[in-house]
Amino acid sequence: MRRSKRGKPLLRRIAEEVLGEEWSNRIWKRIEIIGDIAVIRIPFNMKPEDLKPLAYALLERIPYIKSVWAGLPGVSGEYRLRKYIHLAGEKRSETIYREHGCLFKLDITKTYISPRLNYEHARISSLVKPGEVVINMFSGVGLFSIIIAKYRKPRKVYSIDINPWAYKYLVENTILNKVQDIVIPILGDAAEVIEEKLIDTADRVLMPLPELALEYLPYAIKALKNSKGYVHVYIHVKTTKGENYIDKSKKVIADRLQEIGVRGKILFMRRVRMVGPRKYQVVADLEIIS
Repeated sequence: MRRSKRGKPLLRRIAEEVLGEEWSNRIWKRIEIIGDIAVIRIPFNMKPEDLKPLAYALLERIPYIKSVWAGLPGVSGEYRLRKYIHLAGEKRSETIYREHGCLFKLDITKTYISPRLNYEHARISSLVKPGEVVINMFSGVGLFSIIIAKYRKPRKVYSIDINPWAYKYLVENTILNKVQDIVIPILGDAAEVIEEKLIDTADRVLMPLPELALEYLPYAIKALKNSKGYVHVYIHVKTTKGENYIDKSKKVIADRLQEIGVRGKILFMRRVRMVGPRKYQVVADLEIIS
């Protein structure tokens, strides 16, 4: 987001002018721009209607924003989606989001999207070697998959999602970004798809769905060639006072590997973001040895 002449980010200035400094500090970093749609993620102690003045100000001050929605806390349902309430502007939830030189058509109410994963999309892509076969077990509309295909010259990127809307947009996005010969969209449950057609296939597996990553880890390992290769696991960890989230994450993953009888080592681990009070999303890059 561009900065104003006073040096503050524009979103922060707008929020301060509408809500005052105290509320602005709690809100402005919760505004996400997805294509021409602005999403304000609501704090637990606010109501959607409290944000309408801010929504109208965003439309007025940022010309390319055409629609503003409130995103309710948390995700739910089989497809792990956030609930949204329209606040101002066009009552339209479909847009085209741009990231790392790629275009992604999507509907914020029917598919999952988070611009805060921007860094992870680039980081994971940078690890992929030319000629690799990659499986993305929870691909959504294709951000990880398409960015990898566009820049890293993999042989194939099998991209699985159980959400038919995510699959629909994934198919469109492979064509939009001219990677339809590399990215292979597959509709279905990742565990079932791997069991049926992708065992002993991949050099690298992505698991960017924290709610299912640990449960589905055995299937990721089955998908690796000779059960050896790289797995990128995203998990949620809840800590108690004084507990280190990285130490806890390492233990959780080590315990799970031991439970399923697999040898592996953690090559890298980082906090992706906070998702609640003392609750963190953490990614671990694993090398599976056997």
